[in-house]
Amino acid sequence: MLKKSAIKLMWLLASITISMPAFSAAKDSPLPETFADNKVVIQLSDYNPQKQQLVLNVTGNLIKYFDGKEVDIEVVTFGPGVRLLMKDNPHSQRIQALMDAGVRFSVCGNTLTNMEKQLGYRPVIREGVMEVEAGAGRILQLNKAGWQVLKP
Repeated sequence: MLKKSAIKLMWLLASITISMPAFSAAKDSPLPETFADNKVVIQLSDYNPQKQQLVLNVTGNLIKYFDGKEVDIEVVTFGPGVRLLMKDNPHSQRIQALMDAGVRFSVCGNTLTNMEKQLGYRPVIREGVMEVEAGAGRILQLNKAGWQVLKP
């Protein structure tokens, strides 16, 4: 027999679960229209400059590897990883070259909102970057649609 405290805990957890909004992919950005056989989403959630470099290297290497073949790549940043896509990032030229090669970059709107609360202003993100509601949600959305997730 369950104790009263365990029953209360179960009811509390059930009420929290019922009141929580369900994740809806429809709330996020639309899926890219692609006919590529190879669809890759690359996650960046670290500020570490070496990790930023690695993500850009992996992205560039994938473009070279699939040279002449269909590949669709989206780099999704959230948490400290959004710093890669700030306007003053030292990797700006490499990011632009990857964008010119067809790579999409996404930034987490939740992270930007939280940074704005802490900093008193919204960080400036480079042009051409898509803001999504939730970076982690975007990765789940793409993965569900058949994209392979890489986290270098």
